[in-house]
Amino acid sequence: MKKTNVFLGALVTLFFISCEGPQGPQGFDGFDGADGADGADGINILGKVIDIQGTFTLDNDYSIFYEFPQTVEVFETDVVLVYMLWDVTEDSNGESVDIWRLMPQTRILDQGLLQYNYDYTFFDVSIFLESDFDLSTLQPGDTDDQVFRIAILPAESTTGKLDTSNINSLMSHLGITEDEVQKVTLQ
Repeated sequence: MKKTNVFLGALVTLFFISCEGPQGPQGFDGFDGADGADGADGINILGKVIDIQGTFTLDNDYSIFYEFPQTVEVFETDVVLVYMLWDVTEDSNGESVDIWRLMPQTRILDQGLLQYNYDYTFFDVSIFLESDFDLSTLQPGDTDDQVFRIAILPAESTTGKLDTSNINSLMSHLGITEDEVQKVTLQ
């Protein structure tokens, strides 16, 4: 009997505690703060595409180094892809059309195998040549004024199927037009 009384007492207590009374009066309105000055431009968290042009030499150890500007932040989950301008052709209207290839790219030369490769961190991209022969024997067409397209894909934009081998498909997916591609010439 004592257990039943304790149980009923606890049940009645919970009933009264859980009851809600009438709503109280409305509180005072706060004051609007002063408008602040515009801040500095933020970082780009959307996809970004940058073209860089550089020359591979003995002095730069046959590598091209590009540091991301402060307006572009690369996160650990982002994907950085590099494309090489392989050739330029013409369409049926006589307009030039760039042919891009996703790196790494390997060429078979008379001297041996030459590979254009890259690596990246959150701060930069390094594009470099690897070979099984002396790189100083390369022709200027293989080293001078090479153009590369760096595409930074935020992790959020890589959901679903995306053909990363096609730079045009990738740029369309990111909503970037050819006119919006930043061009940088490295010394």
